Amino acid sequence: MTTQQSSHRAIREISVRQVFGLDTDLTVPAFCDATEHVPEIDAAYHFNHDVTLAILAGFVQNRRVLIQGLHGTGKSTHIEQVAARLNWPCVRVNLDGHISRLDLVGKDTIVLREGRQVTEFQEGILPWALQQPMALIFDEYDAGRPDVMFVIQRILERNGHFMLLDQNRSIAPHADFRLFATANTLGLGNLNGLYHGTQSLNHAQLDRWNIVAALNYLQPEDEVQITAARVPQMDNEQGRQTIRKMVDLANLTRKGFEAGDISVLMSPRTVITWAENRQIFGDTGLAFRLSFLNKCDDAEKELIAEYYQRCFEQELPEAFVGTLQA
Repeated sequence: MTTQQSSHRAIREISVRQVFGLDTDLTVPAFCDATEHVPEIDAAYHFNHDVTLAILAGFVQNRRVLIQGLHGTGKSTHIEQVAARLNWPCVRVNLDGHISRLDLVGKDTIVLREGRQVTEFQEGILPWALQQPMALIFDEYDAGRPDVMFVIQRILERNGHFMLLDQNRSIAPHADFRLFATANTLGLGNLNGLYHGTQSLNHAQLDRWNIVAALNYLQPEDEVQITAARVPQMDNEQGRQTIRKMVDLANLTRKGFEAGDISVLMSPRTVITWAENRQIFGDTGLAFRLSFLNKCDDAEKELIAEYYQRCFEQELPEAFVGTLQA
């Protein structure tokens, strides 16, 4: 992969094999020095092959990349960890219901100048990010309000200028500005009831994303390695055996969710939280209850308790499960 040389910061070539652990001879450019908004490197992070290549294409070739996947798969973190290794500044914006058009574009504000109140235009997130080397990530892209989405559509064209209508000013994007987004549903809306607040996306806008990647859950052994790295007290033979059982149970919940048997599933994030809570409470069953079981519907707890028994070969205390149906 190649890219246009930045006129502001020194660039060096790095090996994708050495830095990201992928089976490829590709090299990519990276900034030599980290700046204020560069994310911290997580040495334990596991990179998905296809998604990493998609994200690298976004950074190196200035492609607009949208990553879709269930919650807890690490979509935004994946982009951040690629940016961290490229020393690329990166900012995440969550498109919840409180983010408005004015937040993105900017608005007039009253400020004090030489003791007098004057009205000045304060740039929003988009003009600020566009004018510097910055990777802008829109989290929960499919939860954005319609007026916000149409503002974003203006910058989805490669090197497209952003027009500040209130200022009669056109902003050309910086050569090192990059745009990413993450979504749970990929514009299909809340079909399964799992992601309340998501919207059906305009397909004309979806069509403007150059690359759409899917990030699914990890292979079991990879999930074990990541969990052990996050909870180093369990990074031993006995601890890893327990983590494998945790991951097996998580995969049962995922299969149960796909089959429609249960309405909640365990994400890799939940597995890590379970392992952390186990260290706090010293009890695997109690930690399971506090990390996952209490989130589940009462009618589903019996089946989830059965998952626990199959993986750990012991009954989950009835007090943890509540009143079970016969």
